[in-house]
Amino acid sequence: MLDKEMREPLFDYLEEFYGKIRIFEEKNAGRSRADVIGIIDGSFIGFEIKSDSDSYTRLKTQTKDYDKFCDINFLVIGKSHKKQAEFHIPSYWGIICVSQEEEQIKVEMLQIPGRNPSVSTKYQIKFLWRPELAQILRWNDMPKYQQKSKQFVRDKIIEKVEEHKLKQQMTDLLFERDYDRLLEEIQQVKQKRRGKM
Repeated sequence: MLDKEMREPLFDYLEEFYGKIRIFEEKNAGRSRADVIGIIDGSFIGFEIKSDSDSYTRLKTQTKDYDKFCDINFLVIGKSHKKQAEFHIPSYWGIICVSQEEEQIKVEMLQIPGRNPSVSTKYQIKFLWRPELAQILRWNDMPKYQQKSKQFVRDKIIEKVEEHKLKQQMTDLLFERDYDRLLEEIQQVKQKRRGKM
């Protein structure tokens, strides 16, 4: 199966498996482009897709990048990778196989994932846009830091907010992300800045 044929059955499976999940496709994660990032309550889940036409050439680099950003990770494979997949990923990664079986598409969990020991909120917070960072500042009664860089704001949040609480707030924001509203807020801030110049 090809990557594009695997995605819809995978997403249906994830919605059934997790219940409440928000899916983001093609997100930058370090030097890699994550195929799918899933957001559930308090956790980031990474899914790297290797279709039947893919090789493992870049997977070593990709697993390192996913491990910085995601609490749980899966390798999603086509049937041709079933025998070799587990040898190309860390032992705590999960494996999901998506295959065409006669007239039906079959999705099965081959390996249940464990928690990723390398994940860091300093990477996860990079998924948030400026208005979302501002919301975290408000929720935690912190200064606005309006004249400071995005990196400064991220660092302050990580320094001041307890990790479990921060992870919950980040996933809440990402689950409810409204691109139109956020882009509108960003444009308003840019216009205000131009007006002050």
